[in-house]
Amino acid sequence: MMDWLQAQLQGAGIGGVYAGLVAGLVLIAGVALVAWIADIAAKRLLLRAVHFLVARTRAEWDDRLMGAGVFSRAAHMAPALVVYLSGGAFGPAQAWIERLALVGVIAVALRALDALLDALVDIYQTTEVSREKPILGYVQIAKIVLWVIGGIFILATLLQKDPWGLLTGLGAMSAIGLLVFRDSILSFVAGLQIALNKMVQSGDWIEMPSHGIDGDVVGISLHTVKVQNFDKTISTIPVQHLVSESFKNWRGMEESGGRRIKRSILIDVDSIRFCDDEMLARFSKIRHVADYVERKRSELDEWNESHASDPSPRVNSRRLTNIGTFRAYVEAYLRHHPRIRQDMTFLIRQLAPTREGLPIEIYVFSGEQDWVRYEAVQADIFDHLLAVVREFDLRLAQEPGADDLIEAARVLAGSRGAD
Repeated sequence: MMDWLQAQLQGAGIGGVYAGLVAGLVLIAGVALVAWIADIAAKRLLLRAVHFLVARTRAEWDDRLMGAGVFSRAAHMAPALVVYLSGGAFGPAQAWIERLALVGVIAVALRALDALLDALVDIYQTTEVSREKPILGYVQIAKIVLWVIGGIFILATLLQKDPWGLLTGLGAMSAIGLLVFRDSILSFVAGLQIALNKMVQSGDWIEMPSHGIDGDVVGISLHTVKVQNFDKTISTIPVQHLVSESFKNWRGMEESGGRRIKRSILIDVDSIRFCDDEMLARFSKIRHVADYVERKRSELDEWNESHASDPSPRVNSRRLTNIGTFRAYVEAYLRHHPRIRQDMTFLIRQLAPTREGLPIEIYVFSGEQDWVRYEAVQADIFDHLLAVVREFDLRLAQEPGADDLIEAARVLAGSRGAD
């Protein structure tokens, strides 16, 4: 084909050198056009046909193959095959064209097989046995072996060598290579595991107390991960430590759109009591708990009437408490807070009493993730709650300070003087 085009161009009056150049460009453009058409046909016709058939079947495994991208990746083999089959048209350059096209075919096949392994893991995880016998680790090893063997075949194709001969030579040199490049090999394998599992990426906030690391990842190299801590110091850690040791990655928090607030208010147990009529009258005027008080009063009156007994001892009847009303207020206050995520975990709970008091824990998520704005939201919430505690005739529990001890001593001295 190359010679025929060159002859036609020379017959048209184009010089020999220019005729060869123009013929090559025309041939390359033609092959590229056919490859592009083959790519479109594979994606828009064959891939849509496969998608149509998959959608019509009741089985789930083919849907997972489609979702993993097995068919879409395999479709890229069409243009590579067109280039390979067109290699004979390039005359002297046929060998190199066919080699490069074959490398493309191998690369596409590797990516399709990689997606197939992901799909197999996805399919396997839908079975009951997957809980007891996970295969993700074995599949990751299989992926490494697959890409290593694929790389050897690509290298053998480019060098026109026997791939099995290359494998034999690599096997003989592996012992020496393990000794000389031990750290690099460990770092490379760790880097593959980190990349495949998406454990760490540049820009992630990670926390690793065992190494004093708490900051943003600013660089990942073959051997080390560089982290800029929040105190602006720079820490570096070997890549393999991120695989062999535990660390916390805050990326999940950033992707979720919320940031957890988990903090307790300690209530003095001696200030907890049943609500009397005067307290209920005051509480009914508080906007966030007015409906709660009325609803609970009706509910408790109905219960007490159906379980008639002597109401003079308070323990014989159900009554509202100031601590329960305060919890209802905290929940209602946060339900109406514009910067609290209502679609995420929302919990106002009472923990077990301790020597320091009764903890009322707030476990919610703020819509603000930026550190400064998040702390401001959290501080505003607890500023308000700490100030409003006394409105429910409750006291905060805390260790007595020097002023408290001095005041107690003065009161004690005054009472003795009066005696």
